[in-house]
Formats: sequence, C-alpha cells, structure tokens
Amino acid sequence: MITASNIALSYGKRVIFQDVNIKFTPGNCYGLIGANGAGKSTFLKILAGQLEADRGEVSKGKRERIAVLNQDQFAFDEYTVFDTVVMGHKKLYKVMAEREALYAKADFTEEDGIRSGELEVTFGELNGYEAEAEAAVLLNGLGIPEEMRQKRMKELDGSDKVRVLLAQALFGNPDILLLDEPTNQLDLETIKWLEAFLFRFQNTVIIVSHDRHFLNQVCTHVADIDYGKIQVYVGNYDFWYQASQLRFHQKETESKKAKAKAEELKEFIRRFSSNASKAKQATSRKKLLDKLTLEDMPISSRKYPYIVFKPERPCGDIILEIDRLSKKIDGVSMFEDLSLTVNRGDKIAFVGANSLAKTTLFQILAGELEPDSGSFRWGVTIKNAYFPKENNSYFNNGNLDLISWLRQYAPPNEHESFVRGFLGKMLFVGEEAMKKTSVLSGGERVRCMLSRMMLSGANALILDEPTNHLDLESITSLNNGLIDFPEVVLFASHDHQIVSTVANRIVEITTDGIIDVMMNYDEYLAMKEASLSEDNEYMEMKAA
Repeated sequence: MITASNIALSYGKRVIFQDVNIKFTPGNCYGLIGANGAGKSTFLKILAGQLEADRGEVSKGKRERIAVLNQDQFAFDEYTVFDTVVMGHKKLYKVMAEREALYAKADFTEEDGIRSGELEVTFGELNGYEAEAEAAVLLNGLGIPEEMRQKRMKELDGSDKVRVLLAQALFGNPDILLLDEPTNQLDLETIKWLEAFLFRFQNTVIIVSHDRHFLNQVCTHVADIDYGKIQVYVGNYDFWYQASQLRFHQKETESKKAKAKAEELKEFIRRFSSNASKAKQATSRKKLLDKLTLEDMPISSRKYPYIVFKPERPCGDIILEIDRLSKKIDGVSMFEDLSLTVNRGDKIAFVGANSLAKTTLFQILAGELEPDSGSFRWGVTIKNAYFPKENNSYFNNGNLDLISWLRQYAPPNEHESFVRGFLGKMLFVGEEAMKKTSVLSGGERVRCMLSRMMLSGANALILDEPTNHLDLESITSLNNGLIDFPEVVLFASHDHQIVSTVANRIVEITTDGIIDVMMNYDEYLAMKEASLSEDNEYMEMKAA
C-alpha cells in the first residue's frame, strides 16, 4: 500500500496539486489520467521519491519495494540485457554481483566461505535461484528473443530497449509498480501479453497511459487529475468517463438552478425593496440571497480538439493498386512481392510485429521512399495525405510561428483569421498561435500535423502511429474523426480501440507475406486465437 497525504506542488504561480490525499491499496490497478500538463508523470515521480512535493508526504510499508518504469533508454547501455532486467530488484542484483565476484576469486578464504553462506541465504530469500527463469519469461513475453539476452543494451534499438526496461520494472514481483506509458512502442500482441500479466498481478499498480483499451482491460480504479485534485473512481476507463460526465452535468445543473434562484431573488428585491407593504418580504429574500452559495463551475484542464477530415471529392473506382512491391532496409527484407488492391470505403489497419515494415510501406506510398522492385498506382481521383511517425523534417525551420507554419498548407486565398480560427479549434488559442515551432511539445506537433492533413482536403489518409504523444482527449477526437471520415484510410496504430473501431479490413504483414481479411480487428483476433487453438490441438493429438 502507498499513501499520499496533503500533497501540494506549484511551479511559480501555476498550481499543479493542492492538498491531495489518496491511498492506493494492494490487489488494485489504478489508471492515473488527466490532460497533458495536468501532472500525471509528476505525481508518479512524487510517489517514487524522485521528486519532492512542496508540502505533504508519501508513505508505504517498511519492507515494501517500489518498481518504476525507467524512462532513460541510455542508463544501462554498458550492461547486458539480462543484468538490466535483474537490476530492477536492486537488492537482489547487489547480492548476485557480490556472490559472483566471490566465487570468481582465485584465493577463496575461510572468511569468504562464511560470507558466501550468508549470501546464499539472502539470495534464496530474494528468490535469486528463480531470477534467470523469471527474466526469461518476461523477456520472451515482451518480444526479446533468447539470442539478444547477453547483448549489451547499447546494441539494441530504441523499441527493444523500451521492452527490456519494462521487463526490469515487472521483475521480482514488486509490492508497488509504477508504470508511465508502458505501451509506448509495443505492438498490439505484446500489449495483449502485458494486459494478461497485469491482470494476474496481485500487488499495487499505478499506470499512466493514453491507451483507452489498455486502461479498460487492466484498471480496477481510475484516479482522475483535474482542477488540481485527484478523484478516485471505482471501475475502468469507460466507467470513469460515464461517471465523470454524469457528475459534471449534475454540478452544471445545480449551478444553473442556484444562479436562476439568485436572479429571481435579486429581481424581487429590486422591485419591492422600496415598497412599504413588501419591505418585510424583500428583507427576507435578501437574507435568503446572502445564504445562497453560488459556486463557479471549476475550469477543467481537459480540452477536446476539433478533428474533422473533409475530402474535396469522393474517391473514384480505382483507389490504389500495389503490385509485387519489395523493399530491404540495411539488408533486411521488410516485405517481398507485396500485392494489394485498395477499394472504395476501405479503412485498412496494417498490423504485425515489424513496425518498420509498416512505416516503410507508408513512406513508399507517400512518395518519400523508392521500392527495390514492384510498383504501385494511385487512382486519378485520389489525393492522399500522409501522417508520418517521425515529423522532425516538417519543423526544421524553428523560427516560424504556428500561424506562418500552418499557412504553408492552407488554401492561398485564405486570410490569417482563417488560420487563427483553425488553430483555435486545435487548442492553439490566443498567444499560443504565435509560439515558435522550435518549442512545441510532441503532442502539439502531432496536432499541427493533423491540422495539415485536415487542410489538404485529401480523400485517402495514410497515418503511421498518429496517437503517439497525444492525450486521451485528443485521441478520442481523432478516433471519432477517423470513424466519421467517409473515404479511404490506411493506418497503423498500437491503440487497440482506434484499430477496432475504425478498421473494416485488416492487413497483417508477416515474414511469409500478408494476411488480408475483410473484418474488424476484434473479429480478426478471435479468428487468430481459434486458429492457434486448433493448431495446438492438432500438435497434441499428433504427439499422442
């Protein structure tokens, strides 16, 4: 159990938290949610002891161990993958290192023998003999193959480093597990494994995530950061959303009734305060007015951008034809002889473990990369717009303000007021529209890139992981915008809810080619699970 009492934190005049009191109990998984900048990651750091609050204290059981998902991908570059995982349990790793050093000594003394006995007892108490097997299970579940486990961390790419650091946090059955965006850079299959792991986990879990489906699958409670407070709701993300909306509407109704009553009393007092026969009644109503408490509706930190894609024209009969496309990156085949025909009304989710293969395909279709062989052809009625996973090249000129940046993509006859209005809908209000592109956050850049797509009038959208860096409110708006878009969408996303609610066709890129089915994502997962179950039954029968 971990408890935060009277926590307060401010940066200058900006209040982040004020008198926060909250208790996180074992056996529960808490989703910590709030708008970008509300203080989610900051609060996790306070709980982990990595940041000191202005006031208040955090307490936990004396022997309880906190594990935190490390955000620094370079912190363990000189260590092996296996050692990095075990370092999640610092005490065990220290004992293991001393034990190995002791047994490696050429001149093993009697004193060393006594010390080794002490270490073996501690090693056993800390489940050290199961450490290798546990690390292997975690790494296997997170997609790190056995041949990588003795490599140094600096030899891994960013995505694999994230997986190892997640294994590090999960290792050793911590009493309190703090996870900040654990699904980042994980494919949908690995996220599913993590969901199952956390479902079985018996201790306290606190998670910050922008993946709504993930929160629905793992959370027993939602801790909502808003108005400088943290309100805990029992239930998953969907239950929180319904309950919070109901709570907001109730407060809004109460506020309106109170204001209407106040106006009624004021009007009576104005009309009859100078009337001798009504003076007593006016005085009585003045007392009622003084007792009436009018609370202003607090301003929520939550803001929903306006994301609507409007095509200039509908698609014709020919959308996209891909013929035997092949591409290698650094000598590794991304796909070979890939052929695909995109039809009117298709909203295709490209899935599969190799995210680089999907990115490579999208770059080729967007004209940013040449294939090694094969060809593709867009129909003459098609205008496509591309949302890349990496957008740095679009913001090279850091001296541009947002208005100037977006005007590059707006119709030439539109005035500055049009661009300002558009930016306002995307939550860049007032002076925010004059920010330099060099100081934009990851989420702000994504909203700019979505604005660029919206202004294009395209009838075919290509999106590569568009939810990266977005808060839950922006993801919800994007999700609805893609559902409502009447034309063609080709996309890849690790957000299960977007994939399952937007796609009507699934294309999985595998090492053996593609699997192409006309169904939604949940149906596809059920089909794969049934197929796997049949294969297992066949193998069992064959073995018998």
